[in-house]
Amino acid sequence: MPFFDFLRDTERYASTPGSVKRLNTRHRYLVKPYAAELEGSSVLDLASHDGRWSYALSAAGAREVVGIEARAESIAGFAAYPDGPVKDRIGFIQGDVYEELPRLVAEGRRFDVVALLGLFYHVMDHYGLLKLIARLEPRLVIVDSEFALSPDPIVRLIREKTDNRLNSIAHVPDQVRAPAGIPSRSAMELMAATLGYAVEWADWETLPEGRRAGLRSYFREPPEIKRRNTCALRPL
Repeated sequence: MPFFDFLRDTERYASTPGSVKRLNTRHRYLVKPYAAELEGSSVLDLASHDGRWSYALSAAGAREVVGIEARAESIAGFAAYPDGPVKDRIGFIQGDVYEELPRLVAEGRRFDVVALLGLFYHVMDHYGLLKLIARLEPRLVIVDSEFALSPDPIVRLIREKTDNRLNSIAHVPDQVRAPAGIPSRSAMELMAATLGYAVEWADWETLPEGRRAGLRSYFREPPEIKRRNTCALRPL
């Protein structure tokens, strides 16, 4: 059975079977290739949302998954997930990743794996985030993000609404929009290299065309400005 099929019976996903199908396909590229490295690992899941990827990372063999999520209502969604050992290995910290990561670093915490599955294109200080992650000394960083369609190492700036639970969080009272940056693939490679990490890109083109329904974001072409992709960062 595809991994995320259990979500079909939850209140949030019952009315959107297409989103479950999309999650199942993404699981093939975001989790399964790293199963051996996840086995027995401590994992940090940044912007963990309702814990769906935390749950998948735990089920893949992680001994501990810590999720950081700013929105309490998103964390509350995790209560609907199946009870058992997979769920028991997961815990959450409610807060801003830019505030919680320095605290974890100061406490001397270390994680074998860090996951950024949907966060990297909702922030502005990409390099600052990567620097904080590097201080946790992970041997694997999994990133799934939108990337600007440019050969140059750029960050394309956009504004997004903060009342969308999938977007940036507000940083000042009554802030309805926040800036966010979409880095290009070469920008990601440049930033990672200066911190001693190599970048390996997933090959989404291996997904047959007949199985790409609901996954158009991974196959956009110019004149569109961005395309979603997945990569792994490992120490050089």
